[in-house]
Amino acid sequence: MSTSDFTIPPQLGRDLHRVQQRSLIVGAVALVACVIGALSSPDQFFRSYLFSYLFYLGMTLGCMALVMLQYLTSGSWGIVIRRITESATRTIPLLAFLFLPILIGIPRLYSWSHDEIVKADPLLQHKHLYLNVPFFIVRVLIYFLGWWIFAHFLNKWSHEQDTTGRDLRGRRLQLLSGPGLIFYALSVTFASVDWVMSISPHWYSTIFGLLFIAGQGLSALSLCIALLVILSAEGGPLEGVIGPTHLHDIGKLLLAFTMLWAYFSFSQFLIIWSGNLVGEIPWYLERLRGGWQWIGLLLVVFHFAFPFAMLLSRSLKRAGPRLIRIAGLVIFMRFVDLFWIVAPDASKGGLRLHWMDLLAPVGIGGLWLGAFLFQLQKWPLLPVRDPHLEEAIAHGGAHEASY
Repeated sequence: MSTSDFTIPPQLGRDLHRVQQRSLIVGAVALVACVIGALSSPDQFFRSYLFSYLFYLGMTLGCMALVMLQYLTSGSWGIVIRRITESATRTIPLLAFLFLPILIGIPRLYSWSHDEIVKADPLLQHKHLYLNVPFFIVRVLIYFLGWWIFAHFLNKWSHEQDTTGRDLRGRRLQLLSGPGLIFYALSVTFASVDWVMSISPHWYSTIFGLLFIAGQGLSALSLCIALLVILSAEGGPLEGVIGPTHLHDIGKLLLAFTMLWAYFSFSQFLIIWSGNLVGEIPWYLERLRGGWQWIGLLLVVFHFAFPFAMLLSRSLKRAGPRLIRIAGLVIFMRFVDLFWIVAPDASKGGLRLHWMDLLAPVGIGGLWLGAFLFQLQKWPLLPVRDPHLEEAIAHGGAHEASY
């Protein structure tokens, strides 16, 4: 290994600082361009901003869930990605700030926010007790406050464990993670209903929140794989520390979440299509015509079938250069999936790709990546006082993993 304390070497630190600065500049310029575009096409801006925002929030929350899952399972796979996932959770305050445009765009995104539409629609009147602007904002505050509280203590106690070496912090983190995962699952489910499902307020799906949970797990695992491969490359700070078995373990998790996402997606489609109910089927009809059907086919092939087939290979999951390509494909397809979920309800005339659909992800992503890299450099890349760290490092190359 290149460093005994797993800190980022000065040269790599300077490289990351340059990437961070450029990301912030590119992100700011892209967002300014989108804001200028909003002056002439406000509906398009808020639609593009929403699906872009959901990706980065999902990646962050997925990382928080992985941290808590590792504390509960005590798996070696989670120790080597803990600092990556913790760094992502510390971007929650930035994401809370970046939610402001969505609050501003409520009248443009959600028909239930207009009194005249609600008065003319008996179903919306029935849902008005839940779908109203003041209560919507209250729920947003509850979600972000809860996410920030759990992220704060996950990071605080983990850092204290590093500085004091007391395993008591590990017990506290384990006790925190149980309620944390419950809050995560409930909050993501309700948030997906509030922010996405309510765009089409007559439509409903009881599995919608689980789709977002599976997608967030995919995004977070793909991020962790990409960074582990980069940091453990020749000359990297984790060279000789991250072994094939580490990648194999996380690759198996990526395979599991790929199958989970496909299962939820197909289950939702099968139940709604076979039921053929007037309140449910229009959502899919809109996405299976006007060019959107090709996006759906793209998701079937490259979000599930191709990654699934590739990840069945044991050798691929242990080879960083090949595994990182699959992770990159999954990240790209997560954008496509969110675009396919959000965009058709706002553009009834068929598939149209606007320049803001491309620039908004760059804008939000530039700011998020800059904040993430800043946080990543603050602490050592591995939890140096975790009592199971040596065991986790040895696990990376001590034996051959099986399926």
